[in-house]
Amino acid sequence: MTAEFGASPHTVSDVMTHTVVSIGRDAPFKEIVELMEQWQISALPVVEGESRVIGVVSEADLLPKEEFRGDRPDRLSQPQRLSDLAKAGAVTAGELMSTPAVTVHPDATLAQAARIMAVRKVKRLPVIDQLGILQGVVSRSDLLKVFLRPDDDIAAEVARTVIAYLFPLQTVTATVEQGTVTFHGPMPDRTLVPIAARLAQAVEGVVDVHMDLSQPAAPAR
Repeated sequence: MTAEFGASPHTVSDVMTHTVVSIGRDAPFKEIVELMEQWQISALPVVEGESRVIGVVSEADLLPKEEFRGDRPDRLSQPQRLSDLAKAGAVTAGELMSTPAVTVHPDATLAQAARIMAVRKVKRLPVIDQLGILQGVVSRSDLLKVFLRPDDDIAAEVARTVIAYLFPLQTVTATVEQGTVTFHGPMPDRTLVPIAARLAQAVEGVVDVHMDLSQPAAPAR
């Protein structure tokens, strides 16, 4: 499903998946693996009560059972692998899950969600409301939906939020091709160049920003 975009900044609620597969803390190991395979996902939120998220079971939580099947770490490395050793013997979601869960709120910006994923090294984030109730899931691929935005939409937003703001009386235009914004001049006040570039880069779907300040854009054919 292609995301619909209006004014920036866009939020997690714009791109998240609303239909979520979740499990309870008593879900058995094999059922967890089967659900991941069936739904082609790498992690499952663990919920209790009214779908309140209490943890997440990921592929990384499951792998120690295979890793330590016939080989245990040596005595020197055991202290650093205690958590993995415990998970190797786990049989339910409650024993396997990473808790507290790394989550995000639906009103978080896409940049904030991407930063959480990068810092915490996770591929998917449960989306929860203020009470911790599961609302959806956002994945890395969901965050990349912004780059499906049509060039014409990006150009219209750049014209509205950058050019009209910085150059209302000047003959500065912008074209967009494959997500790359190019500003066309002339631009007498060159101190505005980095500001224009920074504002354009903040527009959802922009891949790169170029400056061609000597000539106006060629007329469309």
